[in-house]
Formats: sequence, C-alpha cells, structure tokens
Amino acid sequence: MPEGLKLDTPRVDDGAAIWRIARDSQVLDLNSSYSYLLWCRDFAATSVVARDGDGGPVGFITGYIRPQAPRTLLVWQVAVDHGQRGRGLAGAMLDGLASRVAEELGADRVETTVTPDNAPSNRLFTSFAERHGAELKREVLFDGEAFPGDGHEPEVLYRIGPVRTLVGSPG
Repeated sequence: MPEGLKLDTPRVDDGAAIWRIARDSQVLDLNSSYSYLLWCRDFAATSVVARDGDGGPVGFITGYIRPQAPRTLLVWQVAVDHGQRGRGLAGAMLDGLASRVAEELGADRVETTVTPDNAPSNRLFTSFAERHGAELKREVLFDGEAFPGDGHEPEVLYRIGPVRTLVGSPG
C-alpha cells in the first residue's frame, strides 16, 4: 500500500468524489452521479476506496458478486486520482478488495472486462493473476457492434481464478 494511504469500504458520502475521479480519469465510461451513490450504498461490501491522510477518496474499485457465479467478484471500474498514479495504488486496491471479498464472501475468482486499447488495465489484471498464481483466460464478451453508436472497442472478458492465495479461499 502506498505510504499515507489506506483502504476502506466506500460510504454513500464518497459517491460524489468517486464520480469525480471516474470523470477525471478520461478513460472510463462515466455513469450518472446517482449510480455512484447507489453503488456506495448497495455494493460497498464488494467495492473499495483508497483514502488519503485527510480521509478523502483518491482511488476506487467498484465490483459485485455475479448472481449466477457466487464465488466470482466482477470488477466494474478501477480509477486512481491523477496525483496518485504510478504508486501501485490500483494493484494494492485490487489485492485488498479481492482478499476482503474472499474472506467475507468466499469469492475465489475475479472477472472484469477490458478494451484492447487499455494497456494499464491489461497490466493490472495480468499482474494480479501472476502475483496470485491464478490462471487468466481472455475472450470477447461484447463486440463493438453490441454498443449503441460507432467506435466502441470490444470488451474482453478476463477470467482469473481460482485465486488460491487470498484469505479464506478454498485450496
């Protein structure tokens, strides 16, 4: 964990800051501010926020347990404030969240989608799988034509697991 930062469970009052971090990332599909408030209320147990020394959010991961796959954490969005990039915060958040969800909910798999042009996310999830000795499989989940409008890259599904090095994981 980068010095001076700590991981925490998001609270509803973090929703506006999380929305701003997502907006300022300039790479995420920005959801409505309302959706981030709901996410902090309804999916806090499967999400994480990184806080600076003053307690303000400087990064987040939103996720949920897949209803049809209760041992799988689906990571929805990952974002780090510009001033905190390059410090390993995204990896620390992913490790911390996956460990917490393994311990509390028994999840031992992680899924996410990444567009082919998103090199930082590719590195994040590839290195997560390597750090934890987990298998990583990739396949196109949604091709570009599935999205309204023109120019959306395909969303490639990353399936990681089982992750045996997480607290509470079987095996």
